[in-house]
Amino acid sequence: MATVDKSTAGVNTRQYHVALAPGEVSSVALLPGDPFRVPLVAEFLTDVKEVAHNREHRTMTGWYKGRHITATSTGMGCPSTAIAVEELARVGVTSFIRVGSSAAVQPGIVPGDLLVSEGSFRNDGTTDAYLPKGFPAVPDLELTTALARHSERIATDAGTTAHSGISVSDDAFYAETPEWIEQLNRMGILNVEMEASALFIVARLRGLRAAMVCACSSNLIDGASLYSGVKPALSDGWMRSIEAALETAVELEL
Repeated sequence: MATVDKSTAGVNTRQYHVALAPGEVSSVALLPGDPFRVPLVAEFLTDVKEVAHNREHRTMTGWYKGRHITATSTGMGCPSTAIAVEELARVGVTSFIRVGSSAAVQPGIVPGDLLVSEGSFRNDGTTDAYLPKGFPAVPDLELTTALARHSERIATDAGTTAHSGISVSDDAFYAETPEWIEQLNRMGILNVEMEASALFIVARLRGLRAAMVCACSSNLIDGASLYSGVKPALSDGWMRSIEAALETAVELEL
């Protein structure tokens, strides 16, 4: 009886979770969490094809300013994000840009603002299976620098603001107490979301490039909440984050 080695099982074939095979994706993937936001990426693209939709992982491809682009949803949280990145890498993706939603934990940030991560505080369990806590979850420097520049330009043109800083990836959405939120604020954490630490850790281990820009969904310090009618601002922020990611992919020829 031979023990399965998951580092080699399924390589160069159709992937079990994302249902993609080599040749069906580009070298760069935009990663929203929600499968229903993949079509928002497709609104920017030409020659759009839906390639696969299995579980939480929906994939579309198309073209933007001469670059072949893939968009795949990760689902919520680090476990499904790690699976998506591992399997997308096996079929040919080498650069990843997460385009998600995130709650601010510093004052003055409003729904619809853009939030670019310079690194993620690993408050998740998935990345512990990969590396010890002392290993930092950091994005690709060149990719992040370009992403921040495009985010600032696009936000300014829209009359909003782009921010950069350290984010935190939490596992338990409803376990975030006021005390925890206040602690994050005191630490200087910019925003809280659920996927970046897995994206950054897996990418770093596998020799891939990764970055993240999110639209602010709410402000947990200022009391601006998804439950208080900010969804239109968030939706506009999503589109700006997608545009910033696509412009970065074009500039860096990802």
